[in-house]
Amino acid sequence: MTSNILNFRDCTLAQLDELFELNHKAKEQTLIGWLNCTAEITDFERQSLLLFQDLLKKNVHDWNEFDLIQNFIGPVFVLVSFSTDKFNLFAERTFSGIVDGVKMMGKPDNMIASGFRKPKKPYFCFQEYKKETAPDKDPAGQVLAAMLVAQEINEYKHPVYGCYVQGRNWFFITLQNKTYSISDGHIATRDDIFDIFRVLKMLKQIITDLCNDYIR
Repeated sequence: MTSNILNFRDCTLAQLDELFELNHKAKEQTLIGWLNCTAEITDFERQSLLLFQDLLKKNVHDWNEFDLIQNFIGPVFVLVSFSTDKFNLFAERTFSGIVDGVKMMGKPDNMIASGFRKPKKPYFCFQEYKKETAPDKDPAGQVLAAMLVAQEINEYKHPVYGCYVQGRNWFFITLQNKTYSISDGHIATRDDIFDIFRVLKMLKQIITDLCNDYIR
């Protein structure tokens, strides 16, 4: 890979703030509205979440990244069911774009995008790490870098959504133009697991609405 291409995995928040003159806003309205949404959780979903949570409580200290995504994150995403006839959940798919003259590319752990067999317009980018502290990694910077490219692909028509997970902690992100906002951590080994699931269900509705807007 040539040196003039910025890879998502190498990005940090500090670097992106300076390079693209981004603004961090603690309580951006799009993020607040997303986190404060209401979504019904069925008895089946609740019991499934408790099962996944029990596995997380027993194993999160020892799971590696692949264990975490296979045994907890993946099942939670499947329970939401992000695969529809208009958009799908894609794993480890490379995409790229030019942001303010800078070529950027990478492979988010997961993303939700329009398309069936291959992603087209990405709406949500996701990154995960097992360790809650990793001095040589910045998952927030990595996912924000992917979101910046997603915003370019979507021609700045709407906010872009994201999330990163460090162990048991989930952080949700929104990006609109030059402003991004990151939530406080939601702890999946506590009752926060139901808030996490509710936010993900609302994300599905948000993306459904965005896809419908493109069709109109």
